[in-house]
Amino acid sequence: MNNADVTVQQIRIGKPLVIAVDGPSGSGKSSVSKAVAQRLGLAFLDTGAMYRSVAWHCLNAQISLDDAGAVEAAARTIKMEQSMVPETEFFKVNGINVTDAIREPKISSSVSAVATNLGARAALVRRQQDLIAEHGHRIVVEGRDITTVVAPHAEARLILTASEEARLRRRGLQLGGTQTVAQLEEQVLARDAKDSTVVDFQRAADGVYTVDSSDLDFEETIQAVITVVRQAVNAGPAA
Repeated sequence: MNNADVTVQQIRIGKPLVIAVDGPSGSGKSSVSKAVAQRLGLAFLDTGAMYRSVAWHCLNAQISLDDAGAVEAAARTIKMEQSMVPETEFFKVNGINVTDAIREPKISSSVSAVATNLGARAALVRRQQDLIAEHGHRIVVEGRDITTVVAPHAEARLILTASEEARLRRRGLQLGGTQTVAQLEEQVLARDAKDSTVVDFQRAADGVYTVDSSDLDFEETIQAVITVVRQAVNAGPAA
């Protein structure tokens, strides 16, 4: 553990430390947020997986994603379980392990129907805020509208972004080169365009920092985020 990590822990030891991370698809939010959570000894919440889990449930139960009321009801009532430990990944829906299933291309192409459903969003935001509280407000939370809606009072709020080229390349590598350029553009650019109709996750609100990882490798991005956390904690009223 390096000095940057230790400094953050010392500043907030025994106190809340919520790190809210927004950003577009393919920016590295999940992998970087997991690594930051692990190094700082925090819980980790992948909010995108919650939307994917609802999409999976709807498809599995043959619920039309065009039926806004039914999708909202699913987001409100289904039982979701997920690991809050950054080193471990698992997701369950109504007791069924969907860890791999929610990452399939058909879910990626369907999840915006859940993300743009305002009722479903509200239901999932409530779940996310409950999870933050359950973990003592010591957690890294990543996804959409985290800095402004889910955790607007987080000790550190940042947008992790990257160039379009870098995001497409990273998502392609993440999927093992199994997707065509058109499929990648649908998963990354088209999804962002759809989601941005209901939430602004690419422009930093007041008090929100921006980390551009276009020219940074993974380790450099982690350190850049930790540096921002230190700055935010030192500048904020809770520091």
